[in-house]
Amino acid sequence: MRKQGSARGRGAATKRDKATENRSDKSLESALGQVVREFRKRLGLGISELGKRAKLSSGMVSKIENGAISPSLASIRALARALQVPVTSLFREFDEVTDATFVRAGEGSLVHRYGSGIGHEYRVLGMTTAKGIAVEPYLMTYSDSSQVLPFLHRSGTQFIFILEGEVLYRHGSKTFLMSEGDSLLFQADVPHGPEKLLRTPLRYLSVLSFLGGFGG
Repeated sequence: MRKQGSARGRGAATKRDKATENRSDKSLESALGQVVREFRKRLGLGISELGKRAKLSSGMVSKIENGAISPSLASIRALARALQVPVTSLFREFDEVTDATFVRAGEGSLVHRYGSGIGHEYRVLGMTTAKGIAVEPYLMTYSDSSQVLPFLHRSGTQFIFILEGEVLYRHGSKTFLMSEGDSLLFQADVPHGPEKLLRTPLRYLSVLSFLGGFGG
């Protein structure tokens, strides 16, 4: 009988743990939405007007403010520009309530898949700021049909680590043949990105670090 009781206890504890994890998964979206709404109201903008400025639909803006979806990094940056604030300002509430972001394998709360015209996927693994320096880690995945983008550029310093696949990666006038275990650290304001997918799926970890403000 004690074993049955113990099993029931473990089951209850597991349910509580999962509930806590679910709340944690939504904390970033909720905090982001609250800050977006606050900045929008400060500017005296309606949801539709903010959407026009950020080139997002009113429905998308509403869902973001309500913490109902996980917006892409591009959408977050568009909102920051429309609100005339640094990207890092949108995450201030989240930074105040936690000093760690946990993302379970394959279950990142910020998962985005671009349209068929580009065809790659990235998972934002969190964002943090300390002493004016922002850090954005994310996981990139390319398939056979993905469009390569060798001329990306943004402010800051970027680090990539190849987890799977093989790629010819361009940085400025140089190209690097990279496969599992290879890494590259570079200035991100120089045009860069995958130039040729040699073996797919291609998966790599990318970490962008930049001074507080707009990451490009």
